[in-house]
Amino acid sequence: MKYYIETYGCQMNVAESNAMEVILKGLNVEKTEDENDADYVIINTCSVRASAESRVFGRLGYFSTVKKKNGKTKIILTGCMASRIKDELKEKAPYIDYIIGNTGKEEIPFIINGEEREVEKEKYSFLPSYFKEGEFSSYVPIMNGCNNFCSYCIVPYVRGREVSRPLDDVVREIKRLGKSKVKEITLLGQNVNSYKDGNVGFPELLEALDGKLGEIEFVRFESPHPKDFSSRLISVIGKEKKIARHIHLPMQSGSTRVLKLMNRKYSKEDFLELVERIKEGIEGVTFSTDVMVGFPTESESEFLETIEVMDKMPTVEAFMYYFNPREGTKAYSMDGQIPLEEKTRRLEYLIEKQLERAKRMKSALLPFKTKAIVLGKSRDDGNMLLSRDEHNYMTSFIPLKEHKEGDVVELYVNELKGNTFRGREV
Repeated sequence: MKYYIETYGCQMNVAESNAMEVILKGLNVEKTEDENDADYVIINTCSVRASAESRVFGRLGYFSTVKKKNGKTKIILTGCMASRIKDELKEKAPYIDYIIGNTGKEEIPFIINGEEREVEKEKYSFLPSYFKEGEFSSYVPIMNGCNNFCSYCIVPYVRGREVSRPLDDVVREIKRLGKSKVKEITLLGQNVNSYKDGNVGFPELLEALDGKLGEIEFVRFESPHPKDFSSRLISVIGKEKKIARHIHLPMQSGSTRVLKLMNRKYSKEDFLELVERIKEGIEGVTFSTDVMVGFPTESESEFLETIEVMDKMPTVEAFMYYFNPREGTKAYSMDGQIPLEEKTRRLEYLIEKQLERAKRMKSALLPFKTKAIVLGKSRDDGNMLLSRDEHNYMTSFIPLKEHKEGDVVELYVNELKGNTFRGREV
C-alpha cells in the first residue's frame, strides 16, 4: 500500500500532515513521491483565502485524471475545505472517495490501512506526535480553534472552538524532541497564547519547559493574539533563555475604527502600549506582524496610520495581504468594499515601505555576533552555508569546518546583501 500527500495552508496543516505520516510509517504504509503510483492521495486543504481553494480545485481535476488512468487510486480530501464546503465538494467532485474535516484527520492513516473507522467527530483530537524523524525543526501544536470571530476570518467556522492539548502531553513530546537532536520547536495554535489546561496558561506552559528542552536551542510560538499577551507572558519570555526574542504580533490594521470593524478587541493605542511593554520587558526583542489593507470602508488616512504603527513597532518582518472576502464571515457582506485595483495599490506601497524599513533596521545592526542553526548550502555561494538565528535573520557564512543541517554555530556578521546577512563562523 502506498500513499501520496499534498499539504496547503498554515503551519498547523503541515504539522497535522506530519503526524499522519508518522502514524502511516508505524503502520508500514509506504510513501511515494509519484502520485501515479499511489493507492491513496491525501489532500490537506486550506480555506483562509479563496485562492487556496481555487488551487485545490485545480489539483482535484488533475487527480481525477490520475484516478481514471490507473484505476486504483482513492482520493482523500481533508482540512478546512472539507469542514467548510463538504456538500459542495460532493457535488462538484463526486470522484473524491473520502471527505474528512479537521476533527477526523487522526483516522485517515487507519482508513488507508484498511480499518473501518468513525470519522465524524464533534471535538478536535490532538495526534500523538507531529515530529518527522530526521528533521532538526519541529512544530508542536498545543491548541486548536478560535473563539474570537474576527469579522474577516473563516478559521472559527472550519477549526471550531478553542481546545487545548494537555500540558503533560506537550511536555512529553518536547522532552522526546530534545533527545532527538531537534534544535528548534514552534508551539502552534490559532491563538497560541490563549492556551489553557486547567489552571495552566501559556506563560506557565513555557515555564514548564525549563530544564526539559535537551538539545533544543530556540522555542518559538505562533500565532499569539494581542489581547492575550499578558505582562506575565512578557516576564516569562524575558527570563527564559531559550525562548526566541522574536515575537510575531499580528496587528492587522493601525486604525482603531478599522480594528473595531474587524472585531480585533484592541485599539491602536492598546497595541502600541503592548509593543512598548514587550520592548521594555524583553531585551533585544524583534517583531514580525500580519497586516491587512483594503478592509471595507478603510480610508487612505487609515491606511497610512497602519504604516505609522509599523514604524513605531518596529517590524523587521511583515506578512502583508489585502482583504479577501470569505463567504460566511461578517465582512463578506459589509458595505464599502474597496476595488481590487485600490487594494493592490495600497498593498504594493505597504510592501515597498516594509522593504525599506527592514533594510534600514538590519543595516543598523552591523556588525554583530549571533548563534544560529545551519539550514544547508547558500544559494549565493557554494562555499558558504545558510543559517537562521532566533530573530529569523538569515545569514550566509563562511564555515570553519564541515557542518550538517541542524548544527548550531556562532557567527560574526558584518554585511547585508539584499535581505540576507553575510558573515563568518567564529
